[in-house]
Amino acid sequence: MAHSRALSRGLRFSIFTDELFQTGNDVDNRAAVRAVPTEKLALAGMAVHGPKNAVDKILKGAQLHG
Repeated sequence: MAHSRALSRGLRFSIFTDELFQTGNDVDNRAAVRAVPTEKLALAGMAVHGPKNAVDKILKGAQLHG
């Protein structure tokens, strides 16, 4: 849901998956993520870049884990 909200508002959105932490460089990171079907990616985190009020609206209702 946050992903579609960010895209609809033209904000930059990044995901971090468990697969990204299994490699040591960007090229291998991208290949590791491409090798896993979207619905099977293990989401480790996400980032949204934009004005604070817009980001707050996008992430409203999201649960934070520490």
